[in-house]
Amino acid sequence: MLRFSEEMLLLLLDDKGGEFADIPMLSFKYALAGAVLMDLAMESRIDTDEDRLFVTDPTPLGDELLDPSLARIVESTEEHDTRHWVEQISTQAVEIRERSLARLVQRGILRREDDYFLWVFQTRRYPVINNQTIREVKLRIMEVLFSNEIPDVRDIIIISLADVCDIFRTLLSRRELQGVTQRIEQVRKLDLIGREVSKAVRDIESSLAVAMWPMH
Repeated sequence: MLRFSEEMLLLLLDDKGGEFADIPMLSFKYALAGAVLMDLAMESRIDTDEDRLFVTDPTPLGDELLDPSLARIVESTEEHDTRHWVEQISTQAVEIRERSLARLVQRGILRREDDYFLWVFQTRRYPVINNQTIREVKLRIMEVLFSNEIPDVRDIIIISLADVCDIFRTLLSRRELQGVTQRIEQVRKLDLIGREVSKAVRDIESSLAVAMWPMH
């Protein structure tokens, strides 16, 4: 199963030129930080309340993408809110990006060629959680946006993350974005996640939005 940071990178990658979409660096850093926190929430390692983000299970996952951030939260001697951790983990965005890309190369999804990352096969598909149809992430997300299909839980999170970090503004034309704005809001309101995880994910989204506010 791909982690959210890996899927975000695939969403941003131009599969023809092998270059990533040119989004503001702060958006990119917060997107990767949010992706890590959302994975930790989905793995029942963290939760949130009105004032803080806290650890519910300190056990490492054996995952080099998530464990460093989990350890950082576990080792903190003070309690902090979700926005604090979004900003702290965003400082590790370069490491998260490099680990994510290395894993995608190791899995045979991407290959590195003259400092570009290219699809190994142009029609390569990526597995979706719960044994759903295997589809390439970019096509999968666009299908959700341009249809009335009920999306997978992970697709809801990716769309929410991309929206709050303003990534769709780069991936879609102005006309396309206007056409799917209502659909994005509809998807973001779907509640297909467990109650505890839903609260943590919503809190992470809200904290990302607050952190991103100066950019708007």
